[in-house]
Amino acid sequence: MEIEQHPNTSAEAKIGRLKYQTIVTSGGHTIVSDEPVADGGADTGMKPFGLLLASLASCTVITLRMYIDRKMWMVDEISVQLELFKSSEGVDIRSHLSFEGELTDDQRKRLINIANACPVHKLLVGKVAIHTALS
Repeated sequence: MEIEQHPNTSAEAKIGRLKYQTIVTSGGHTIVSDEPVADGGADTGMKPFGLLLASLASCTVITLRMYIDRKMWMVDEISVQLELFKSSEGVDIRSHLSFEGELTDDQRKRLINIANACPVHKLLVGKVAIHTALS
């Protein structure tokens, strides 16, 4: 099997002694991740699962915006609300889309399919392997 790195995609996370504040960098941008106070953190940034949902949410609305713009549909705002549920069977992510603009019922149904075709969505529902090594 041939493995190819996604162009210009990498991330780095560093944590010091400050529980559990983590500095995450990717593509010259920096964000902070942390745990809530109830879990021993200082709540200075999004939880790791929140970051995962944020990645899916941003990819979803960007993909929808690209499609809507290409079709020249009149949509002023696109939003997605995601919730993550964990159970003994696995993880369930529920996604609720909303649009401000002029869309028919058929267009709205089509946009559900487009949302499910965003690259992060496809990655999460596909086969993912993580290989960890020391550097």
